[in-house]
Amino acid sequence: MNDARLPAKLEASSLLRRAEVDGGFGMIIAKGDPDRGALILLIASRGEHVCCLERGLTADGDYAWQRAGPGSDATPAEVENWSDKRRKFDRDSWLIELDVPHPERFIAETTAIG
Repeated sequence: MNDARLPAKLEASSLLRRAEVDGGFGMIIAKGDPDRGALILLIASRGEHVCCLERGLTADGDYAWQRAGPGSDATPAEVENWSDKRRKFDRDSWLIELDVPHPERFIAETTAIG
């Protein structure tokens, strides 16, 4: 099991910065535990929801980004409802919205990093 995770607060800041470098922007919707909180990403492009990503434990004990929640065909209300339920389940989690110009590339790079 790899326990060499960055503090959640630092990783959230780096995700926001990465979106900005790619020509997009981001916003922290809800702050969680600054050290160990889970990160939930709402990925959008030009205001349209694309997908949700959440980092979770894999079978071998490492962390990896995975698609979760509503897909690109979801309405804003469905995304908000899912986000609210997910935050109620884990109050320590962070909810971060990122609007990026090339969402599939951003998603592929993020999931490849782990």
